[in-house]
Amino acid sequence: MSRKVLVCGVGLMGHGIAQSMAAAGQSVRIYEPDRSRAEAGLERIAGNLERAVTKGKLSAEEREAVLARISIAPSVEEGALDIDLAVEAVFEDLAVKRDLFTKLDTCAPDAAILASNTSSISIASIAGATEPERRQKVVGMHFFSPVPVMPLIELIRGAETSDETEAEVRVIAEELGKQLIVSRDRPGFIVNRILMPFLGEAMRAYEEELGTAEDIDTGARVGLNHPMGPLELADFIGLDVCLYVMEVLHEGLDSPHFAPPEVLRRLVLEGHLGQKTGRGFYSYPRS
Repeated sequence: MSRKVLVCGVGLMGHGIAQSMAAAGQSVRIYEPDRSRAEAGLERIAGNLERAVTKGKLSAEEREAVLARISIAPSVEEGALDIDLAVEAVFEDLAVKRDLFTKLDTCAPDAAILASNTSSISIASIAGATEPERRQKVVGMHFFSPVPVMPLIELIRGAETSDETEAEVRVIAEELGKQLIVSRDRPGFIVNRILMPFLGEAMRAYEEELGTAEDIDTGARVGLNHPMGPLELADFIGLDVCLYVMEVLHEGLDSPHFAPPEVLRRLVLEGHLGQKTGRGFYSYPRS
């Protein structure tokens, strides 16, 4: 089924969401307050598709067809005018997300689903920025990075998310070729509830000099058969993002094993956020 989709925020996650939607045949509009960032997101999508062509995974014609389905919306209001679905992938900040959802609520059609890609923020808190009649159409739709590759979507039902909204998101996930899991609206949802204590314990082991970063990561890769070690994974996610999610979990669940390790707080305070800044638990590019 062809839908009109608005993706708000085309950074690390958003550009992948837009690419995946367009690859599945959807008509996609992307929006950033700064048009140059939207253009950068579109260039990133084009680069991803070009690499797929080079690897023989996509034809040049298919690449052009996907790009032709993506356009830049000049404003939220114009982008949301006649959509079926909006996916928010902006900065992980409740105030920023609520402001966007208020705008979407006023200009999107009544039948449109408003989905958040948040990895930890309460869907009910986000939905509270919309009118009561809209809240049944608000849902969490948490993708995983890199979106075109990772086959999972975590659906989070807010307090008022309807069965019909869940059913429609299930259909969308199937069209995207993704497997879907459903979580209650609790801190960290399912995946980060499991993942963040694991990353935190690896960071504490590093902090206590139990082993080097390389040995800790090798232990997880080889001993636990994980595709990526926990410290390397934290760098990939972004240490600022890890810190934020751990703080949400610690505050929401009030358990010490969710508390962010001091080494994580220190690295973030120093501006070492992982791959995106060139340094975290490792320096990048790695030799």
